[in-house]
Amino acid sequence: MCVQYLTTVNTDWVKSHFDLVLPQSSAHDVFPTYPGPIVLKSHKTERTAIGLARFGLIPSWAKDDDFGRKTYNARTETVVDKPSYKHAWTQRHYALALADAFYEPSYESGKAVRTPIKQSNGQPMAIASIWDTWTEPETGELIVSFSMLTINADSHPVMNRLHKPEDEKRTVVPLRPELFQEWLNATPETAKDILNLSSIPELMIEA
Repeated sequence: MCVQYLTTVNTDWVKSHFDLVLPQSSAHDVFPTYPGPIVLKSHKTERTAIGLARFGLIPSWAKDDDFGRKTYNARTETVVDKPSYKHAWTQRHYALALADAFYEPSYESGKAVRTPIKQSNGQPMAIASIWDTWTEPETGELIVSFSMLTINADSHPVMNRLHKPEDEKRTVVPLRPELFQEWLNATPETAKDILNLSSIPELMIEA
């Protein structure tokens, strides 16, 4: 479960891969309810956009924004069945969360150690996510929020070293650059085919 990540500050990388300007954010070290930059595509206008969204998806029917404190990750295997995520998935609300690193706990020392994972080539990551909108009841403010998707990582050479030994190994899905547009254009039928270990670039645990 990825509960923390570092948003990218590499404006040149964002411009070269998406032809978009990275928005300034008040948070670099992001936890649930914090803002982070995501890239998404409107399937009505075919326009790709970037903006800040709240980490932890808040479905339209949620009573308050605290809901997002427990929806920061969505299991790919059940995303279409869970009420919190079903609308985002079926409506093709696919996004890329832009990060320099994400954190998972390592227990190799016998204790939980917060461990950063990065791309081996040092480049930022675009993590497969879903997004949705929620209206704040009192102010009418429209809030965009997102959840990172996760898959089984039992056979991943890096990610299977993390979490408690007895726990299932899971990972978020940073995508290889050639899959960025394929993910943003995905349908519910094709999206799950993209979410697999072969779609992930080479990762490393930062010492």
